[in-house]
Amino acid sequence: MSTPKVWTSLSVMAVAMASQPAAAQAPNAQDVAKADARAAATVKAMKTEEKTILTHGIMPMDLGIGTTKIPADAVPGAGYVAGIDRLGVPALKESDASLGVSYVMGLRKDGATALPSGVLQAATWNPDVLYRGGAMIGGEARAKGFNVLLAGGVNLMRDPRNGRTFEYLSEDPLLSGMLVGAAIRGIQSNHIISTIKHFALNGQETGRKYVDIKISEAAAKESDLLAFKIGIEQGQPLSVMCAYNRVGGQNACSNDFLLNKVLKKDWGWKGFVMSDWGAVPGVEAAINGLDQQSGEQLDKGVFFTDQLAAKAKADPKWAARVDDMNRRVLTAIYAAGVDKFPAQKGGKIDFAANAKVAEDAAKQGIVLLKNEGGLLPLMKTAKSIAVIGGFADGGVLSGGGSSQVQGEGGPAVTIPIMGDGVWAGLIGQNYHRSSPLKAIKAQAPDAKVTFRDGRYITDAVEKAKQSEVAVIFATQYTTEGLDVPDLHLPNGQDELIAAVAAANPNTVVVLENGGPVAMPWLGKVKAVVEAWYPGARGGEAIASVLFGDTNPGGRLPITFPASTDQLPRPKLDGSDWVEPNFAGDPTSGSDQLHADYDIEGSDVGYRWFARKGQKALFPFGYGLSYTTFQTGGLALKGLTATFTVKNTGARDGDEVAQLYLATRNGEVKQRLVGFARVSLKAGESKPVTLTIDPRLLADWKDGQWVTPKGAYGFALGRDAEHLGEKVNITLPAKSWKE
Repeated sequence: MSTPKVWTSLSVMAVAMASQPAAAQAPNAQDVAKADARAAATVKAMKTEEKTILTHGIMPMDLGIGTTKIPADAVPGAGYVAGIDRLGVPALKESDASLGVSYVMGLRKDGATALPSGVLQAATWNPDVLYRGGAMIGGEARAKGFNVLLAGGVNLMRDPRNGRTFEYLSEDPLLSGMLVGAAIRGIQSNHIISTIKHFALNGQETGRKYVDIKISEAAAKESDLLAFKIGIEQGQPLSVMCAYNRVGGQNACSNDFLLNKVLKKDWGWKGFVMSDWGAVPGVEAAINGLDQQSGEQLDKGVFFTDQLAAKAKADPKWAARVDDMNRRVLTAIYAAGVDKFPAQKGGKIDFAANAKVAEDAAKQGIVLLKNEGGLLPLMKTAKSIAVIGGFADGGVLSGGGSSQVQGEGGPAVTIPIMGDGVWAGLIGQNYHRSSPLKAIKAQAPDAKVTFRDGRYITDAVEKAKQSEVAVIFATQYTTEGLDVPDLHLPNGQDELIAAVAAANPNTVVVLENGGPVAMPWLGKVKAVVEAWYPGARGGEAIASVLFGDTNPGGRLPITFPASTDQLPRPKLDGSDWVEPNFAGDPTSGSDQLHADYDIEGSDVGYRWFARKGQKALFPFGYGLSYTTFQTGGLALKGLTATFTVKNTGARDGDEVAQLYLATRNGEVKQRLVGFARVSLKAGESKPVTLTIDPRLLADWKDGQWVTPKGAYGFALGRDAEHLGEKVNITLPAKSWKE
């Protein structure tokens, strides 16, 4: 494994690296190499019967699925893999954790700090935010006794209806890869193993156990796989979690191309591949690259114990594979220091300090989408404010599924989504205990602040008429296991917003949503604030932006389409017949559902819009501020770009500088090639230097990266649709292996 290259703003990386605690550094490539050598020695010392201990694990919870004996040292959570006491190998205790230590439906009877959604964190465009969030999660996980976190979600948003968009980061491989790498470094600085997931091309929840993804190798390498590659280079994750879906007809967790050829051979990655829960089709997955069967109760059988041992006894090829499986798991344990620095249940957690980490992330990732007439920031001397809808009196919305996190005391509001049974609690609609109404009252203590829940439009309209300003909280709940059928706000909220806006000309909409939404009322309201799922201190963060204590600096990491007709697949594949499926067989229905990603290929999101010449409702990279910025003076020397960012307004604020490849040899070829979040005082200017990763300029052809000779046009952009003057440079033809 080679030392990773760093391809981003020097200033951004300096901030990110400075935040790492001196006492515990995340493992680097050299640490992994040393751990690999130690692991090889341990494998030689293992007895035959010990070689299927580390290759499988259970969910240490009573799921009502068969009879699973739960070990005394297990912590209720996602997974448990037994250790080998004779060799000093500790048990692996796993928790879902992309957004915080998972609530697991309240079974542990404790709480954790909820970070904002992944897409909000990506809207910060700030690796330091992701690093600090990861470090916080890792610290809380250690205090709860966990040593493996199922974090690092980096799948690109290929469809805005995906129920897990909120967990992931963006639609761009550079932005996603750089940010997920920072999060993984933060987690692993706690002597904890982090995954990167879900490998790969996990683009929808509909039929997720068996949807077959069609995509060329070149398109995959230039998009989703590049996001994973950059994330692995930047974060050095010690585990990869494979996905539920099929790719090219093979289950992702039994996919020779993805796991053996790309991940282990081409990339030289030394960690271990764990399955997603209930994603293993059979023992042959081991030969195809899977190292560990996770949550074995959810599969058709336990494949990586007796069946695996029998294969190894009968065939030297299988015996060598089993040794490699163990070596990879041990490499991760040793590189993270899991054996030398054991996590201890019952550790102290500073929830107040950790809440500030979550709040700062929310403040940096909230995006101002519209601000007609400068209505925002609201004056703290306002006489009357009507707050309407979204359970804003109780809390802020969070996404559902395995990544669900809740603080001490559980959610403020819970709405059942799916009947009863073991999985009902997993996808319930839950709200964090952070009331926007309370926070707004604190910001405007002399105002008459009233609340209406929005169930009755006439009631909300009457209250809006009586107030200077109306602030509507609109929610779109999304969850693992379900995609949304369309992009409209549910429960009649579009009609509510239109009616309130007609009654009060000063109407502000605050969106709490998992992904892009349609806005048929956009022309009728004065301001729109994109708050996403804002986490444990979301109410306070929203109020801070509304009243100007925080100048919004978030920028969209995903495109908001004007219509689903603009998408590569206007109709979501399988949405007309597939039901939610958590514990089902990953092979059932395998020939019935296909998704053709070759339609857009590597042109995901804004690249597709550029290729088609389409205008989005709000483009990738978009966001307003309470001040103004000027970015210019772009110059390129080879693949190093320099320019200056200036705050030309009267308020301090943050700008996200975005550098795009715009054309290649005269052809539209739009790709984000660099970014930097820059904090500027009023009137201040700063120089920025970006180093461009040559893979972002290249095509994948015949097993290598290729950049054709010719003219490459680069431009600074306010967002992906508003590019400045192009600067052209000529580059020679070049090709190279991964």
